Amino acid sequence: MKYTFALIALCFIAVSCNEKPRELSSTNPINWQKRRITAPISDTLDVGHTFLSIYSSIYMRNDQEQSDLTVTVSLHNPNRDEEVFIDKAVYYNTHGEPIRTYFDQTIFVKPMETVQIVIDGIDKEGGTGANFIFDWKKKRNSNEPLFEAVMINTHGSQGLSFVTEGKRIK
Repeated sequence: MKYTFALIALCFIAVSCNEKPRELSSTNPINWQKRRITAPISDTLDVGHTFLSIYSSIYMRNDQEQSDLTVTVSLHNPNRDEEVFIDKAVYYNTHGEPIRTYFDQTIFVKPMETVQIVIDGIDKEGGTGANFIFDWKKKRNSNEPLFEAVMINTHGSQGLSFVTEGKRIK
């Protein structure tokens, strides 16, 4: 019996050691390649830039204890009939250093569609003061894209969540 238990334990350890680390969902470029614009778009589009603050972790109780958060960044197109175009999405950490560029070739967001970036709760690179800069284009007389982030964490039956909204910058 003890040999059977030892054999099962050894098999479990061997299988566990072969597991690859899980790729962060927020770093997978496949989703953006499907949305790329390959044909030229009009050069008469209005151009804008939006700053969005996010928090991949926040301080709890004091400056020594942090809680990690999962972040859902939503890129909304509030137009009923017109696409909006996002040229670039760059994620910065608390120190203002760029962590990653999600895409730097123009993508489209269909009318009334929402496209999302999810930053996993185990992705701590952003820190307590992370942010995004989005460069975008839209047709004249149409609505600007909206950018929001929802941060969430749960422990047992307790939960923490809050929202931030993007602000247009020059």
